[in-house]
Amino acid sequence: MTLKPPLASAARSDRVVSAVILMCLYVGLIVCVNAIGKVLTAYHHPLQVVFFRHAGAGLFMFTMFVSRYGWGVLRASRPGLQIVRGLFAFVSSVLYFSALVTTSLATAAAISFTAPLMVTALSGPLLGEKVGLHRWGAVLMGFTGALIIIRPGVGGSATWGALMLVGSACCTGMYQLFTRKLAGQDRAETTAIWAGMVSGGSITLLVPFVWSLPTVWWVWVLFLSLGLIGGTGHFLLARAFERGPASLLSPFNYLQLIGATATGFVLYGDLPDAITWIGAGVIVAAGLYIAWRENARRHAA
Repeated sequence: MTLKPPLASAARSDRVVSAVILMCLYVGLIVCVNAIGKVLTAYHHPLQVVFFRHAGAGLFMFTMFVSRYGWGVLRASRPGLQIVRGLFAFVSSVLYFSALVTTSLATAAAISFTAPLMVTALSGPLLGEKVGLHRWGAVLMGFTGALIIIRPGVGGSATWGALMLVGSACCTGMYQLFTRKLAGQDRAETTAIWAGMVSGGSITLLVPFVWSLPTVWWVWVLFLSLGLIGGTGHFLLARAFERGPASLLSPFNYLQLIGATATGFVLYGDLPDAITWIGAGVIVAAGLYIAWRENARRHAA
């Protein structure tokens, strides 16, 4: 009898450790996807990159989940919400990979971290959640960080790329809000498959207008790896959140900034300037503060 509490505690500790490992693996795979996507946008239209990213990931998840759970996994209780959620994922990717044509990987990663701020800002009107003054202050601080990076008035293609990244973050925030809205109504596998089917189907309708056949073998390898790596990453993310609390795991997303900076330097010799680092620091600080406040609020409740 005296051994049960320590054993139970050890089991919980093992699950948390495995959740953190899975989360770190997910971050590493997403860094790879974004780096591959930037390389490919130098040779092919961003819509073609999005096609292999979403259609490939959708096919991967469809095959994996249907073979494991049967055709019943496709049955959604709120198909309309699933479709809207998938469209937000599709638009977010189109804007993100289009921005990578002119924007560095580190800058793209930093601005993408405004997505959790969008979730906080919109969770009140869309989900009926109470957002206090502290979290509103953090949201405003995070958007100030984005403005520091974008530097309105400077102009140029980099600024347009940054604005597209803000639009991508808005769509990602809406995608996450619809994920919350669907939580408990459909199983995670069903929601993942629907996102893949909707986003993959949408880009399939558009990609014929910009399609160009890759002429070298390594481009085919990179294209085909996008869906496999991206699908595996989101599968690991789902498994991580099954084993550990979101308040613990979400901050590990910010490791993407380190990974994006490293890959950008290796591939292109890019390093963010001081102003970009300051803006990124403000955004990360705002996101971490919101995560801490939400965790404290849950414990108090």
